[in-house]
Amino acid sequence: MTNTSARLLFIPVSGPMGMGEYARSLAIATAMAQRSPGVEVHFALSRAAPYAAATPFATTLLPSSPTFHPREVSALIREFRPQVVVFDNAGRTQQLRAAAAAGARVVFVSSRRRQRRKAFRLRWLPLIDEHWIAYPEFIAGSLTPLERLKLRLAGRPRIRYVDTLLPLPDATLATSTLARFGLAARGYVLIVPGGGTAHPGAEDAPGIVAAAAGAIAARGYATLLVGGNAGASNDPAQLQRTPLLPLAQLCELIRAARVVICNGGDTLLQVLACGRPCVAVSIAHDQAHRIECCARAGLARPAPLDSQAIHSAAIGLLESQSLQPTTVRPGQPQVRDCLEEVVSALSALTS
Repeated sequence: MTNTSARLLFIPVSGPMGMGEYARSLAIATAMAQRSPGVEVHFALSRAAPYAAATPFATTLLPSSPTFHPREVSALIREFRPQVVVFDNAGRTQQLRAAAAAGARVVFVSSRRRQRRKAFRLRWLPLIDEHWIAYPEFIAGSLTPLERLKLRLAGRPRIRYVDTLLPLPDATLATSTLARFGLAARGYVLIVPGGGTAHPGAEDAPGIVAAAAGAIAARGYATLLVGGNAGASNDPAQLQRTPLLPLAQLCELIRAARVVICNGGDTLLQVLACGRPCVAVSIAHDQAHRIECCARAGLARPAPLDSQAIHSAAIGLLESQSLQPTTVRPGQPQVRDCLEEVVSALSALTS
């Protein structure tokens, strides 16, 4: 990226629960800042989001998710005058128009059917330069005939499927992260149950996953539980717990794990992009479909939200004679790391 004065504004959905949109925006913003240290990055976030205060970029805090504050967001766009605005599952027509009026290029990211339909509304198509459909095409679904027709009529935006985003491998960070927990590559089970907040209908998920972690560790497998509650006095010796980790550290742990247990959100796709054997557990209503698609493709082993079922699925993988992913067959679905693609796209939009 040659333009060191580029200004990027990220507007992800944010609030007290979940952090997928924020994590995606943060990964992109971090990669952009690494490529061009002079880039100006700004976030608009809900002050109720548990990660808002720790965001490593300039931030405007709002009473709730930015979508509900069109006046404030529009004012921020006029004041900051970004060259690109990235709306991740967020945004209203007034906000997109404010971006266009300020001369900004607009990227809209959709990871839900409702947001995807919004992006294909005829009044939105002229306002969007790029529409990034989060998740692989085999999960999100190919463009429908109606979507293709609308694109032909409008002549825009560019469509990209963004399977998942991974920081670049860092051998030094990998070594230090494994050493921090006393772990050996391919010698441990990594458990990443979620972003740290309970989802409606799965309030007991942290305890259920922690029980499964304890049972796996009791079988003698070194086990690291990320984002769980504080350790209990009766935890097996092989079980370690740690608070949520920065994405770069987490991805190094994923890359070196023997087996990963995770939810059906973004972490699932990061694990599959790293090529690691995976047990996937749905803890939110929108995760079951993703897990089903990955299981049907032979990429992940599903398990219900039950400690015994999770334990059994993990032990089945651990005791399998073949933990390495099989060779991808022609036409078989796979999960791509798209970080370099989206960073290059943003760089082009700011040129």
